[in-house]
Amino acid sequence: MNTAFYIARRYLFAKKSTNAINIISAISVLGVFVGSTALIIILSVFNGFEEVVLKMFNTITPQIIIMPSKGKTFNPNTVYLKELQVNKSIFSYTEVLSENALIWYNNKQSPALVKGVSSDFLKNKSLDTIMIEGNFVLENKNGPNAVIGSALQAYLGVNSSDPFEKLQIYSPKKGVKANSINPMDDFTVLSIPPSGVFEVQQDFDNLIIVPLAFARELLGEEKNVSAIEINVNDGIDAETLKNEIAQKLGSNFVVKNRIQQNQGLYNVLGSEKWMVYIILTFILIIAIFNIIGSLTMLVIDKLKDISILNSLGAGKKLIKRIFLVEGMMITLAGCIFGLLIGFVFCLLQQRYGWVKMGESNLLVSNAYPIAFKWKDFVLVFITVSIFSFIASALASNLSVKKIDQLNQDL
Repeated sequence: MNTAFYIARRYLFAKKSTNAINIISAISVLGVFVGSTALIIILSVFNGFEEVVLKMFNTITPQIIIMPSKGKTFNPNTVYLKELQVNKSIFSYTEVLSENALIWYNNKQSPALVKGVSSDFLKNKSLDTIMIEGNFVLENKNGPNAVIGSALQAYLGVNSSDPFEKLQIYSPKKGVKANSINPMDDFTVLSIPPSGVFEVQQDFDNLIIVPLAFARELLGEEKNVSAIEINVNDGIDAETLKNEIAQKLGSNFVVKNRIQQNQGLYNVLGSEKWMVYIILTFILIIAIFNIIGSLTMLVIDKLKDISILNSLGAGKKLIKRIFLVEGMMITLAGCIFGLLIGFVFCLLQQRYGWVKMGESNLLVSNAYPIAFKWKDFVLVFITVSIFSFIASALASNLSVKKIDQLNQDL
């Protein structure tokens, strides 16, 4: 291999008798360079978007959630759950009571999911990052407040800065049969002022968050809850704790981590990134296979050298290996420089945010986000290496055929 590498390196930098060989080789390097640069930049941008989206989702999504496997609610006052509430590994333990209800505001109405949360929910310091109007306040000196999603706010035209206009929430009373004389007697109706508006994603933006006590009064539920949301302290493995909780609670409960709670989102983010990778890889393959033309012309140009090497005892494998290494050097040089320039570009974008998305957003900077994953660099390098090897091997076979022709002529 040292002999093949030495000769291939000489061929790479030596002047060719036909200038077209140099041009085709330069085009091959340039094509791989541009393809590798584009691929690593696009993958890094997708990583950035993934981090931004998941950060917003994780603000409202707990690390662990406990729900009943059957029915809508369960009693949180069991021995194990009480022990879990004071577990030192847990940062926040939030009791949740949620149900669909009808929201009425300023002569407009809309169904929404009412989510009542206990005080530990407010331990999450990231809640302010998803607010686009007002503040995330659920209690003040005047009583309970509600924080609503942007979709609900837009449809109802809610003004969170107006303390006099309140949200009217209608919820069917439990265990009450329909009353044809006065249908309103079948509903619990409570009023609550909005204190702010948050925005995450469509699935969450039709949500209204209220204090747990308010939700209990509205839904007529004295002790049961719909779920328990848990966030762990720094340095604690949430997955380990999740598995431990699931084992202790048994089959009567469902315990999920963040990925399981948002499985569809994670699948979409992953599939989009892989689709872009596949599309750009096909473009990169076209650039890589230019090397076949370059090596074919090089073999023809070096027929005299091949003849001399063959007469000196060089076998077919050595000569084939020379042109294989030559092709690999050309494409991998383009790949390495492409990864380097892509890395530098992404660093500059991270720091200065030169490339903008066009529209500003209250939650996300209008500069394209960037995030690095070392696996992406390895993936691009391996992809180029594999197809470079295939293309170079196909082209190097021509050198063996030329040896056979030379031997026949002799």
